Amino acid sequence: MIVGIEGIVKYKEPTFVHVNVAGIIYEIFISLNTYSTINISTVELLTTHIIREDAQLLYGFDQMSEKVMFDRLIKISGVGPKVGMAICSTFTSAMFAEVINSNDITSLKKVPGIGPKSAGRILVELSGFVDTLVESSQNMSSATREASLALESLGFKKEHISKVLTTCNSDDTATLVKEALKKLQKL
Repeated sequence: MIVGIEGIVKYKEPTFVHVNVAGIIYEIFISLNTYSTINISTVELLTTHIIREDAQLLYGFDQMSEKVMFDRLIKISGVGPKVGMAICSTFTSAMFAEVINSNDITSLKKVPGIGPKSAGRILVELSGFVDTLVESSQNMSSATREASLALESLGFKKEHISKVLTTCNSDDTATLVKEALKKLQKL
């Protein structure tokens, strides 16, 4: 089982990247979130290796939280790797945790390949998965967590808060809250 790959980027597109590892070039399918982080000539990706009767496929992730999310999604009946990648491209792991936590079927139906039935099944099967997803996405700083809690206590919705905080650049809680408040007023 291939669980990670490191090599030279030979070619990349929004849905896949070709990586040269010691003279062998691997095609690795990636999400749009991972694509946006690949901007150098070398790359190190965590991978999920799926072996089928007619193919061996590699799916790559730059963060463990995204890999955990994908691995859990493809275990759900009716959700294959393509739909799993579509979800990973649409939501970050923190945003997806919010979707599951708030039982937001409307946001989930916006993902290509997911209808009302599939969205409902995903929400039901992942209802207890939020804690695991949040633990694996420890990239959220304590300042961001504190700012999120402060904004929630002011009455803003979690999904709006998480979207706005991902666009903020500050490092301390007070500045994050101020910056997020300005952006939340425009919503």
